[in-house]
Amino acid sequence: MIEPKPAVQQGSAQGKNKKRRFGGTEAQIRSALKFYKVMAYLTGGMLLLLCAELVARYAFGQYLFAGGTNAVTGQPFGLGFADAEPQGVLGGVNVSVAVLIVHGWMYVVYLISNFRLWTLMRWPFLKLILLALGGVVPFLSFFVEKKFHAEVEAELAAHPQAAQRY
Repeated sequence: MIEPKPAVQQGSAQGKNKKRRFGGTEAQIRSALKFYKVMAYLTGGMLLLLCAELVARYAFGQYLFAGGTNAVTGQPFGLGFADAEPQGVLGGVNVSVAVLIVHGWMYVVYLISNFRLWTLMRWPFLKLILLALGGVVPFLSFFVEKKFHAEVEAELAAHPQAAQRY
């Protein structure tokens, strides 16, 4: 009697015969990579600004204000730091809160750029998590961007026929 054997491709345990496929064309992948790169740098920069703002707020009790009137002297207030409690500026724009809001929305767009690159490259889920962490850990977005940019370029060069053709 013949013993049944599992249907395994030859060399698949080492990944030798496994064909690499991307989720889009090379132009789509390069476009997603450029979008991701821009968002990584913008989000990383905003995160550093946010960290500086949080240090000013919680370590020194200061907010960054633009415009308004100095609450103590009644003089016009230009741009600078003022007391958080009691309020040091009346009627000005609280730039500290604006930094929080802008970084939050920028992070949402950064996540969209992560998802777009991740789906086109057909990477494992763990890489998406690592990409997403780049927007919440200071300085990490710069290192992650450099690593994944090089990885995408290497994969595109190693597998020129892997991109879908429409």
